[in-house]
Amino acid sequence: MKVIIAAAGTAGHINPGIAIANKIKQEEKDSKIIFIGTTRGLENDLVPRAGYELKTIEAYGLSKKLSIENIKKMYKTFKGLGEAKKIMKEFKPDIVIGTGGYICGATIAAAHSLHISTMLHESNAFPGKAVKMLAKKTDTILVSFEDAITRIKKAKNVVYTGTPVKIRKKEYGMNEKNRIIKEMGLNETKPIILVSGGSQGAQKINEAMLEIINNKKNKNYQVIWATGPKQYDRIKESLENEDKNINRIEGMKIVPYIYNMEEVMNVADVIIGRAGAMTVTEISNLGKPSILIPLPNVSHNHQLYNAKVLEKIEAAKIILNEELTGEKLNHVMEEIILDKAKMQKMGENALKVSTKQVEDRIYKEIKKLV
Repeated sequence: MKVIIAAAGTAGHINPGIAIANKIKQEEKDSKIIFIGTTRGLENDLVPRAGYELKTIEAYGLSKKLSIENIKKMYKTFKGLGEAKKIMKEFKPDIVIGTGGYICGATIAAAHSLHISTMLHESNAFPGKAVKMLAKKTDTILVSFEDAITRIKKAKNVVYTGTPVKIRKKEYGMNEKNRIIKEMGLNETKPIILVSGGSQGAQKINEAMLEIINNKKNKNYQVIWATGPKQYDRIKESLENEDKNINRIEGMKIVPYIYNMEEVMNVADVIIGRAGAMTVTEISNLGKPSILIPLPNVSHNHQLYNAKVLEKIEAAKIILNEELTGEKLNHVMEEIILDKAKMQKMGENALKVSTKQVEDRIYKEIKKLV
């Protein structure tokens, strides 16, 4: 099988593309797969690191505003369509797969014009502009959440598959679990809350956590808190101004980044973070109660819709970004961790929307088209 995967910008678009590529390679070792991206996004690091060739084209997200800058981007994106066609004519793929974002516009349109089978994967509960715009031209659209199906109009074929993620549910023995907890500098006597704003951190969440520490609210739980590499030094300095050592706060392990995230997510009792599609998918697959603070000002407020997938089945609590304070966050945390029955029920509810054998489902749909 010869496959082109279009993935650009963020890890949320690129990692599902890599997971799909890996599954195809696992099933058909002789497959040839290349990626199409831009020169600006994380694909330039993640795709070669995963062992795949990356070809780049010009592609931009477009605004409805009429401006010189937007006209330039439209011209470059139209040029990118031609570049995508050239790559496809040379490579001759059996299928072109887009995993969301503006790169899909040029690549799926190019493939459609060349009568090549096309597929899109939409990770968010509220589909992005690219998916809606390309619905008529795409042979099959795969979605991560069932809620997304009714939001894609005039599509030829929409299939609920889930999103492939790296984090898996693990059943650790007591000794192994205690080892992981001790390596975090915490103990097994109190509930553990994981706080993470994603790989770059989330300033608003970090500010709320600082407020909790400064007001000594964290007495009923322990926290492992990933601040994000760019925000760690600022938080360290802020704590020093309050005569606190970042490495000596009782019941707190504060780090720039968590490298063993699968282990930490599995031993945590509650997870706090943004509501990106991959995060919500991981939380549901692990069966963990969560507190979600959707990132505002993103396209169609899609993180809020992702979070509502868990909220409506009583698996998560949502705190809006503009309403987030240390006091409110602490109140919701204690509301969950001080009620063991509630905590267990929220975790069980999260599992109800977990998806199994995601890569198998996606591969099956690819084979149908090819």
